[in-house]
Amino acid sequence: MTSISDSILAPHPFGTEISEQQLIEKFQQCQLWEDRYRQLIGLAKKLPPLADELKQQNIEMSGCENRVWLGHQLRSDGCLHFYGDSEGRIVKGLLAVLLTAVEGKTAEQVLQVPLSELFQHIGLEQQLSGSRLNGIKSLINTVQEIARSHLS
Repeated sequence: MTSISDSILAPHPFGTEISEQQLIEKFQQCQLWEDRYRQLIGLAKKLPPLADELKQQNIEMSGCENRVWLGHQLRSDGCLHFYGDSEGRIVKGLLAVLLTAVEGKTAEQVLQVPLSELFQHIGLEQQLSGSRLNGIKSLINTVQEIARSHLS
């Protein structure tokens, strides 16, 4: 879904109230995988569920273990607003991490964010199953494709 608007579909705190640096600091305090898991669950709880009318087939990700939706809109200031949801708590937490890194940025800025490195930096990549890693890569690719589609 793409529209140029000042009214934000599916607002969330990621990238606005919760910054990438704050996320990194929280995860760096975690010594054990269980602590990182709890952080992900906490992030998932902070990501509001998408309204049913926003869970459209055109934004549903294919090939994921859990149903995942990732949509966006182009704001009138030229920045992108991303929103999403998942039926799985861990996946929803991973989506929240991704949204933190890309929310409110221009297409050019989104493409400059080293998203894979973020997941490595906060210690998640080495703890996730192969299918979850593939899911993250798919989400990252989708975000980057969206950004490329908005380059003028």
